[in-house]
Amino acid sequence: MRMTDMLQVDTHAHIWGESMPFWSKAWKRPDYGYAVETYLETLDASGVGFAVIAAASLFGTYNDYVIRALREHKRLRGTVIVDPDIGMYELEAMRRDGVVGIRLQLFHTDLPDFSSDGYTRLFYRLRDLDMHVHVNIEPFRLAPVLDALRPSGVKIVIDHFGWPDPEKGLECPGFLAAVAAGQDGAAWIKLSGGFRRPDQNIPRMFAQAYVERLGAERLFWGSDAPFVGAEGTVTHKETLDQLSYWLPDAEIRAAIHLNAYDFYFG
Repeated sequence: MRMTDMLQVDTHAHIWGESMPFWSKAWKRPDYGYAVETYLETLDASGVGFAVIAAASLFGTYNDYVIRALREHKRLRGTVIVDPDIGMYELEAMRRDGVVGIRLQLFHTDLPDFSSDGYTRLFYRLRDLDMHVHVNIEPFRLAPVLDALRPSGVKIVIDHFGWPDPEKGLECPGFLAAVAAGQDGAAWIKLSGGFRRPDQNIPRMFAQAYVERLGAERLFWGSDAPFVGAEGTVTHKETLDQLSYWLPDAEIRAAIHLNAYDFYFG
């Protein structure tokens, strides 16, 4: 795949080797690997030129496989999971290797003290290195996390539509918090993981609502390959087709991919 091929960016996928240490609190322990080479073949088959590897909570701070993949494949960027006391030099080295941010995997966990010295330093260091914080959390807890991140000025990326509750619709606190953060320039939202909704009209509703409130410039698309917990129910190409269903306007989709390229590779 040449760097000049069709500009489409998958901003959310996971890769791992067959022999890696699982985090003690991993929600799932796949009995298979998903090698970077396999993922790149999948991207080529879908016509996607660039991608972002999202740190998988399954492996905690064991970022080794991802970092090595980023070093070798310049069409990839990635996020990592780190301890808050990580130093500037280590973050700088990761940045040179293609790491563009850290992921806060907060689902079903107690929130850490983001006002602590360690987290305060971390967020400012990330800001200084032009890196971002990638947040995955339940919708009813998103707003306080965004409030904790804002003072540092670090860029924020919100996972999986902000996990809005379809029963609450466009009044869901997570959706409203994500919109507010996008409107004030603090955050971007990933339209990812939509395949996990049996009714595709739900992600369609939220995708179109985000476009109406934020425009395309605050949105990215992600496949969430290899679909952990839902293996065999969807293909990578089908997740790309789902984006076309959510947002039928090709110009809007093109803008979303261009935004992602500028954000992660620019």
